[in-house]
Amino acid sequence: MFGYACEVPKHEPETTAITSGRDGSGSLSPALWTSTTWQSAGLDDSNKHALATHKSGNYARYGNPTVRAFEEAVAELEGAQDALAFGSGMGAIASVVFALCSSGDHIVAHNQLYGGTVAFLNGPCKRMGIDVTFVDGSKPGALAAAVRKGKTMLVIAETPSNPQMGLVDLAEVGAIKGPFTLIDSTLATPLGQQPLSYGVSLVVHSATKGIAGHNDAMLGVVAGEKELIDAIWGYSVLHGATASPFDALNGLRGIRTLGVRLAHQCASALSIATALSQHPRVSAVHYPGLAAHPQHALAASQMRQFGSLFSFEISGGKDAARKVVDGVRLVRTAVSLGGPESLICHPTSSTHVGMPQEAQFESGITDGMLRVSVGLESTADITADLQQALAL
Repeated sequence: MFGYACEVPKHEPETTAITSGRDGSGSLSPALWTSTTWQSAGLDDSNKHALATHKSGNYARYGNPTVRAFEEAVAELEGAQDALAFGSGMGAIASVVFALCSSGDHIVAHNQLYGGTVAFLNGPCKRMGIDVTFVDGSKPGALAAAVRKGKTMLVIAETPSNPQMGLVDLAEVGAIKGPFTLIDSTLATPLGQQPLSYGVSLVVHSATKGIAGHNDAMLGVVAGEKELIDAIWGYSVLHGATASPFDALNGLRGIRTLGVRLAHQCASALSIATALSQHPRVSAVHYPGLAAHPQHALAASQMRQFGSLFSFEISGGKDAARKVVDGVRLVRTAVSLGGPESLICHPTSSTHVGMPQEAQFESGITDGMLRVSVGLESTADITADLQQALAL
């Protein structure tokens, strides 16, 4: 009785973040379904639920109403037919890869992927007989050129990349024919860019980060065509990286506030990155919103907002970076990103420690690089804290 009586008009993404993922009950707050199993009406009903694809009402590893509301919200934000949630971003990545690739298959991967993804591709994938070729996806045509006809099943890229803040041309990835294409859009969030609109097969997020946005939910999510999502679901129930309904509830809450959070964080990130780019101790600032960024024109053409994360480099390597990390007072030393607290980390010592040092340097990660996730504090206070740490 509380459902919409007519078709809802298309809104801006910030409005969709408020209207999506609702069950038509009239409740403004989503329901938390904690049950791990559901009673059936009998043998035939139990069999029907057991054979259903991506449905609630049987066992929580197969589907949960709260998790489903989160999935539907993300799908609508991404302009996707469907979405599938996981217990983490890496759970999503692993399930996509193992659902689509088998021993003897080939993957083309951007060399600026998240460190955990690189470790997964270099470790479990290679042990399973899946060949992986890393290329610089920021170079025009590099990803497509590495595709092996009849062998490559998947092309994976991340844009913007973490922590280098490099970009991949989404239209170029969407034009690749043959293999499935996957974009990790964690840093942009669905409000920053929509890879599927460029013809990309799948978009994945570590929803722990900007989507949930409060450092209290561990979630991953992948969105795309329903047939493809159903195929990934078929593997995911065996892989077992199931999203918790508690985390999905927090993820939905994060989606509701994503518009205002991201607007503030992006404006702050641009202001702080601009200030640091003029600091005498800073040799480079990496943020696609800066006009000096080598791919700023590409960012402006495919992103609505430039994100809450940036990185900068100082001379003196790890010892100099340590002084800055030890010197901050407001900004907190921690990994992750997208939350209300501003965070700083040293990628070679933390997020990308699993990558060989040579691979780190080849992908643009140096000992003097520091990554900053801009939170919701005053822009002036964050700037002042980083500047005083640089003065030590």
